[in-house]
Amino acid sequence: MKSTFSLLLLLAMSTTTVMAQDPVVSTKYTADPAPYVHGDTIYLYTTHDEDDAEGFKMFDWLLYTSTDMVNWTDHGAVASLDDFKWYEGKNGAWAEEVIERNGKWYMYCPIHGHGIGVLVADNPYGPFRDPIGKPLVWQKEHWEDIDPTILIDDDGQAYMFWGNPHLYVALLNEDMISLKSDAMRMHGTPEHYQEGPWAWKKDGKYYMGFASTCCPEGLGYAMSENPLGPYTFKGYLMAPTERTRGNHPGVINYKGKWYGFGLNYDLKNITIKEHKERRSVSAFPMTYRPDGTIEESPYFKDVKIEQIEAFNPYRPRIEAETMAWGYGLKTVKRGIEDIYVTDVDNGEYILLRGVDFGDSKLSTFTASCAATVGGKIELHIDRVDGKMIGSVNVKSTGSAETFREFTGRITNPKGVHDLYLVFKGAKGQKLLNFDYWNIK
Repeated sequence: MKSTFSLLLLLAMSTTTVMAQDPVVSTKYTADPAPYVHGDTIYLYTTHDEDDAEGFKMFDWLLYTSTDMVNWTDHGAVASLDDFKWYEGKNGAWAEEVIERNGKWYMYCPIHGHGIGVLVADNPYGPFRDPIGKPLVWQKEHWEDIDPTILIDDDGQAYMFWGNPHLYVALLNEDMISLKSDAMRMHGTPEHYQEGPWAWKKDGKYYMGFASTCCPEGLGYAMSENPLGPYTFKGYLMAPTERTRGNHPGVINYKGKWYGFGLNYDLKNITIKEHKERRSVSAFPMTYRPDGTIEESPYFKDVKIEQIEAFNPYRPRIEAETMAWGYGLKTVKRGIEDIYVTDVDNGEYILLRGVDFGDSKLSTFTASCAATVGGKIELHIDRVDGKMIGSVNVKSTGSAETFREFTGRITNPKGVHDLYLVFKGAKGQKLLNFDYWNIK
């Protein structure tokens, strides 16, 4: 049961802290961001720290998507250690990267002490399968084969970089699942390099972001005129700070704007101050100077990501696991694709940023829920205790797995507002499971 202190703190955050740049995901502990842009969607793959982790306790890889950089949809685990039949261990799902080529999606997964494997899928959501049945790279003389990053150059040549504390590279064949060259240790590893490389190219220049020398780790970067280097340290995307410990960069260009991703312990620190490996992915805007170097960003909580486009609430079905914030809630994956929100307590809420209600007439809010206890979902705008524009009563369905739709009344506040779906009901009891909703 969540403590009264946690719930009070949660409510306080609704009007203060969440206005700063908080972690992208608030329902799980996530780390090692691997963002990838395809079409009009950001696919954010992450590793996953278990809720009870003390050290690194990592079994699977997760996926989140967004089209506005502030509201994210949870797709649950899309791959796990079980997908590598040659690995008999139960822990070690470390920092992956995913890239699309020729209609296939490739996930490069380090398994600590057992090299780097590769999985492939026909779409970004999986299922992913192991096409080679063995590690793609495994230098058995050391344990440095971690944190792969992929760069496909303009000429079509693909490179995989990786390593801690040294930086390695190998050329990939066009099939993306076999090596065109041997694994090579790069000469002149960039100054301050520790681990977690992230390779990208802009305006003919090659960039290598990385977690800088531990500890704490910042987000450093280096530049080169050649994909194989040498790479010269140019500064920090985000300087080392005592507010975090480890780090891992991810960089994307989305709709003409550049963003960096990293990790921190901000979610854990809400209730737990002592160090545990329960990390969270956050993002920050990136700005290039005319010479191609990058301005150093303040810490995550000291910047703000501007929403790229308003959220459309008039879709036929909006997944409950789509949110900007939902601390205290959890998500569960049922089957291959179905995910729902669970662990719902009185006073908790789902926040959606920048919802554009327009000026159309509204009459109903429908929510698909399962409940043994039941409760109420209230819709508030702008603040968790702001104006209520509608509500729906959720009655017991006889089982926490028996979902049915419940409908209530709603009035249109018109224009763009933050929307809070606030749960009310018996204190100290799990109220309901929440699958999806729509308004009409």
